[in-house]
Amino acid sequence: AEELRALGVDSNCAPLVDVIAEATHEFLTDRCYGDAPDAVGEIGAAVAEGLLAGGVLPVVKHIPGHGRASCDSHLELPRVAASAEDLRAVDFAPFARLADQPMAMTAHVVYEALDDLPATLSPKVIGTIRDEIGFDGLLMTDDISMKALKGTPEEISRASLKAGCDVVLLCNADLATRAVVAEASGRMSSAAQARAEAAMARRQVACEVDIRALKAKLAELQ
Repeated sequence: AEELRALGVDSNCAPLVDVIAEATHEFLTDRCYGDAPDAVGEIGAAVAEGLLAGGVLPVVKHIPGHGRASCDSHLELPRVAASAEDLRAVDFAPFARLADQPMAMTAHVVYEALDDLPATLSPKVIGTIRDEIGFDGLLMTDDISMKALKGTPEEISRASLKAGCDVVLLCNADLATRAVVAEASGRMSSAAQARAEAAMARRQVACEVDIRALKAKLAELQ
């Protein structure tokens, strides 16, 4: 948070609280906190609290869980066959622990027990995120230029907003495409605007921190 704030960045797409599974693709494993839902949730909460204390808004991801995906969603669409009960017990648990955070990012993953659409485009899965997991913050898509999602960027943008996402993340596109997507997306809904304002209200003045002392303490623990 200290380093980001020094650069004028006031949000961070972290913590990642996807739970490692046997099938977890290597693109994700080096960013996960572990394979135990309770521990992942606890670590994720500490990261989120640290970011907030440092004046940076956290974005919890990839809700409702990317850990069981066996392929890279940057390249193709993962499908997860786990039962709804297993998803609730493991994958959803860390996100429920962090349901009070200001922002979260969706997973481009199909959960066959819930719907045949990727979470980002699924009203059913987004309903699960809101009603079962209990997250009521600002919900953003993962990057819609990732190959997991099919269609033009403007089609994907409209579909994700219709499904219940609040804002759309487009990381890889030229300026002309971005303008088309912005036009297709339209104005934020009143509900999305309220969640955005609530998220912004969570910003706080950064607490004083001694980075050198913290690094020394961390070194003692290693």
